Amino acid sequence: MKRTKFNIVSFLIYLVMTLLALVCLLPILHLVAKSFSGYNAVVAGKVAFIPKDFQLDVYSYVLHNGLFWRAFLNSVLITIGGTLLSVLVTILSAYPLSRSDFRGKKAILLMYVFSMLFFGGTIPIYILMQSLHLLNTLWAVIVPFLVVQFNLFIMKTGFETVPSALEESARIDGAGHVTIFSRIYLPLALPTIATISLLYGVNYWNNYYHSMLFITKQNVKPLQLYLYELITSASMLSSENAFESSMNLPSSGMQAAAIVLSMIPVIIFYLVCQRYLISGMTIGSVKG
Repeated sequence: MKRTKFNIVSFLIYLVMTLLALVCLLPILHLVAKSFSGYNAVVAGKVAFIPKDFQLDVYSYVLHNGLFWRAFLNSVLITIGGTLLSVLVTILSAYPLSRSDFRGKKAILLMYVFSMLFFGGTIPIYILMQSLHLLNTLWAVIVPFLVVQFNLFIMKTGFETVPSALEESARIDGAGHVTIFSRIYLPLALPTIATISLLYGVNYWNNYYHSMLFITKQNVKPLQLYLYELITSASMLSSENAFESSMNLPSSGMQAAAIVLSMIPVIIFYLVCQRYLISGMTIGSVKG
């Protein structure tokens, strides 16, 4: 009797979770369907989750649009450069904080926690970027996120899970701090590094708010700011409405196509890092 009840409960849990997952996927399916649908079907609002009057003209137009590729390249530079710098700074910050013999550890951790709970706001960051002459540069989007406190604590916990016996054995063999760090801690912390890399990468790729505040030059705008302006203006992909009408391409279809294309790098990045993601996120949750 208990076994039957348990199976029913498990079935209901899986059913609810599956339905929630489908609900989360519905907006994406709608965008994909709209991007592949014909002009008349999109304008008439007949597209739900299955493409109607299948066509690829919208994707052809978006992929041949110079503004899209310029914004795409800017986002790639921000994401790759920002992620590499952020991961490097986070590792170098988290490693000494994971050491029990590091003096001033509690005070520094307290400052990180304080800055995480009491954020200074957008205006101080804007003034700082202006003082550093970083406005209208890609650095204005990278510098504010060089170290995210949450990622720092994940990395710190990852280093703390490395058995101390390995370090003691290495010291007996004459290894120094650099050798221990590079040959013991870094290899064993690869799942955690992959996790924070994914978190940093997705944050840099999806961030449009700070780009909207710090970047006004068209040739410096990243893809997400480009998409934001595209959605709000409904006409950014085409420079002339007459051309759009002559090509029989709906603006909402072009918006959907651009958004779908912008999701591809994040999906690829996740597929590459997913084998490390779960293990990296659960580090420190189980002891023994």
